Amino acid sequence: MIELLILDVDGTMTDGKITYSNSGEEFKSFCVKDGLAIATWLRLGKKVALITGRESKIVENRVKELGITYLYQKCNNKVQKVEEILDKEGLSWESVASIGDDLNDYAMLQKAKLGFTPANGSHLLDSVIRLQNRGGDGAIREMIEYILKEQNQLEDFIKVWVAK
Repeated sequence: MIELLILDVDGTMTDGKITYSNSGEEFKSFCVKDGLAIATWLRLGKKVALITGRESKIVENRVKELGITYLYQKCNNKVQKVEEILDKEGLSWESVASIGDDLNDYAMLQKAKLGFTPANGSHLLDSVIRLQNRGGDGAIREMIEYILKEQNQLEDFIKVWVAK
């Protein structure tokens, strides 16, 4: 049973583009459908961690907004960070699904029970499940729905938002 989602940020939660203003301010866009799916996953009592090689205040703000459990930025060894989380939570790699879009995610994707890449993820990641949606355009939502359908929990996901 998948209990922990490990999410890369740039290229999975975003379209992978980083835009700067003339003053150096950074801009990112996030998909609200992904956000709703993450919030619902958390309401089901499950865990989420964002692990990214970059550092951004924008990402910190998104994590706080969604109530995400773990955030690690400027991370060069994602597998090591996941193992720290697993130790803390008393979980194993068998309870992990992860999503990444490039080679810095490769080892993490291979160790997870389920590994995913967006439609526009590197073709060097073809050993994992390639989603139909692009990064920043519903890939996280698609991954979460895939997992819940496989675990026969999709109805629980829907019930979170449907009036009783």
